[in-house]
Amino acid sequence: MTSESVTVPTYTLYRRGIELLEDGDFEHATEPLAEAARRAPEKTSVREALGRAYYRSGRFAKAAVEFEAVVETHHVNDFAHFCLGRALSKTGDKARARHHLALAANLRPDRRDYRYYRRLLDA
Repeated sequence: MTSESVTVPTYTLYRRGIELLEDGDFEHATEPLAEAARRAPEKTSVREALGRAYYRSGRFAKAAVEFEAVVETHHVNDFAHFCLGRALSKTGDKARARHHLALAANLRPDRRDYRYYRRLLDA
């Protein structure tokens, strides 16, 4: 952590991370988002964004940790279950991945993508 990041408000770090995510700069997005998550670990929006940045930069185990933090407090967050399942599948933890993908698909049966990735693990 730099002395500059101490003076930057947490919300500003979050917004900067979101901008970098939207620009496709996933690796750099992890830096402000990780600092925001360190400061406010209870903020699921920050943890979810950080998980997305980690996932998109190929850091699947770290992504799983972030998505797991979201589903622990928001049990019916279908997107977090889906992302957790995808991240776990990339780490090789197929059993846990199946579980979270099934939860996501059951929470939102209208989402074809959820069902598709769940079925991929069943094949």
